[in-house]
Amino acid sequence: MYKHILIPTDGSDLSKLAIQHGISLAKATKARVTSITVITPSQLFTLEPDIITETVEDYKKHMVAFATKCLDQVKTAALAQDVSCDVMYVEHDHPYQAIIDAATNQHCDLIVMASHGRRGISAVVLGSETVKVLTHSTIPVLVYR
Repeated sequence: MYKHILIPTDGSDLSKLAIQHGISLAKATKARVTSITVITPSQLFTLEPDIITETVEDYKKHMVAFATKCLDQVKTAALAQDVSCDVMYVEHDHPYQAIIDAATNQHCDLIVMASHGRRGISAVVLGSETVKVLTHSTIPVLVYR
């Protein structure tokens, strides 16, 4: 059935549940897992540069640390189930496209992802990423709700 499953993660609670489901599915089908976190580039805009307290380098350092934390959760969960797991993070303006590109480039035959991400405005944005993956992917997508 499935041989290689891509599991995108954003660190949200629902994403963590989707990780568990994806890893359980991988174990049941003897598939391997690749997990991805997408970092969006810093987009600091202001009319008053003096009010910016975080530099682009600081932002990227923070985001890489966040991505590493998210991906470590996947590695730990996969290890506990004895499932082979690779992890990656990429920087991209369009997370949905980065997810689809990773699935294609890694030769994944299924994407398992949460129906939505964080709360507030982030939920609207990240939820739309799931919709965009569903809309544009030629690889099957399992949405965990």
